[in-house]
Order: sequence, then structure tokens, then C-alpha cells
Amino acid sequence: MEILQYGLRKLLAGVPLIIGVTLLSFTLMVYFGPDKTYELLGKNPTPAQIAEIRHELGYDRPFLTRYTEYLRQLATFDLGNSDSTGEKVTGLLARSVPISLALALPGFVLGNLLAVMLALVAAFYRSRWPDKLIMGMAVIGMSISFLIVIFAFQIWFCTSFGLDLFPVRGWAVHGPADYLRYVTVPTMAIVFVALGYNTRFYRAVIVEEMNRDHVRTARAFGTPPLRLLCRNILKNCAIPIITRVMFSIPSIVIGGSLLIETAFGIPGVGKITYEAIVSGDQPVLKAVVGLTAALFVITLLVTDILYRAVDPRVSLE
Repeated sequence: MEILQYGLRKLLAGVPLIIGVTLLSFTLMVYFGPDKTYELLGKNPTPAQIAEIRHELGYDRPFLTRYTEYLRQLATFDLGNSDSTGEKVTGLLARSVPISLALALPGFVLGNLLAVMLALVAAFYRSRWPDKLIMGMAVIGMSISFLIVIFAFQIWFCTSFGLDLFPVRGWAVHGPADYLRYVTVPTMAIVFVALGYNTRFYRAVIVEEMNRDHVRTARAFGTPPLRLLCRNILKNCAIPIITRVMFSIPSIVIGGSLLIETAFGIPGVGKITYEAIVSGDQPVLKAVVGLTAALFVITLLVTDILYRAVDPRVSLE
């Protein structure tokens, strides 16, 4: 009951955040975004034709009316139709979001699990060669652009210039074998980049925990190294690790998938977002922005609940 009450309070507290994000993005789209009027008209349109198209697109309605309609669409999940294809935006998202999750989830999980393991090793052998080697590899991973990593992995694994083992573009998944063929290279690219940032962050957290009195005491009493790392150090590092993992979810879902899906031609939410930006498809853009803000609020809520789960001293007030 306490968690339910806290969840309702947190969701209500997130409403101003959603309104702020949607209002700012809607203002930018209305006053500075692309205008599809002349794209839909032929050459030399008459003023009547221009007025008719602007009326069909809803451009002639007052700003407040359009914004109120936008909030109503988000609240009812009736997000209208795409300006480019005419397809319902909810149908577009229902088809693309599962693909994005199936694509990003392996890289996201592996990127964090491997980073925690490498950070534990680096922290345990601090200032010795394993630590220097892992941190050196992390710096290399952080220094290379995600886009360059994607292109390098495509050339290396997907073309005749390299190993030519996997498809370079597309998403024709009909079973587990197809899934592995299409998801392997994107996953490797995600893990390669994520390891750099995650390992450095987790190592700093673990090293700080290793210098605390209770760890030194446990080590003085002869606690085995593995037990020391898992029970005395990693458990107390859970809150910063959860924070990093949870707050990277919205950026992975939108930012990471946008680059990966565009480069590999995978029809996920990142690719339809990119196409909406290029074509000025405002209904799709408004839906993605609004749902991303809602996802961030839900992430905040789940993060607080996880804090309480790993540390009962955390109060849900």
C-alpha cells in the first residue's frame, strides 16, 4: 500500500514535467519546425489551395487549441495519423517499439553486466596492470564516436571487405536464428561503446566503497576476496549502479536506437523518429516526445522503488 500511494504521488508530481517538456517541444515544432504545406501542394498553388491544406493539417487553428488537443491525444493515447504515410501513430509505435526493445535489450544488459565485472576486477587490482589495461580499453571505447563504431563494425562483420558474416541492413526476423543474425552486430556496437563509460563510472564507485572502514575491517578479519567484493562492496554500490542503469534507459531507447536503427535500416522507433524529423511529420514527433517524457517519469518512480528494495533505510516519503 505504501508503494502504491508513493507511486500515485510520484506520477502526479511528474505531470508538470510532462507538461513542461511537451509545451517546449510543441512550441519549437509549431514556430520553428518544418511546414508540410508546400510539400503536399503542386507547383504554383493558389491561395485557396494553400488555405485548404493548412486547414487539413490544422496549422490555422490557435496555438492553445492545438496544444490542448495534443495533451488530450497523449492522455487518451489517440495520437492521430502520420502526415507522411497516413497510418495511425499508435499502430506505428505498436509495430516499432517491440523491435527497438528486441534490438537494444541484449546490448543494454550485456553492456552493464560486463562493465560491473570489469570494474570489480579493475578496482580489486587498482593501480596494477589489469586495472591499467581495463581503463585504457575504456578510454578507447569512450574516445571513438558511436557512429564510427557502427560503420566500422558494419564493414568488418557485414561486408565482403571483412568477414561478411551478418546482414548489413534490414530486419527479416522469423525465428531465433534470424534474430541472432540481425541483432549480433548492433549488440556488439552498443556493448563496445557502453563498456567505456559504464566501466569507468562503476570502477570509481567501487573504489570509493573499498576504502570504507567496514570493508577494511572485513578484509582484516580474513573475508575471502570474492565474498568481500559481492557482499561487502557490490551490495553497497547498488544505489549508484541502479541510478546509472535506470537513467540510461530513456537515452538508450531513443538516442541509441536512432543511430543504430538508421544505420542498419531496422524499422524501430529510432528509425521512424529519424524519418519524422527529416520529413517534418509532427504527429509522430509529438508522440515520441510526449511518450519519452512519460517514460522518464516512470523511470524516476521505478528507480525510487528499487532504492527501497536494495536499502530498506530509504524512505518513500
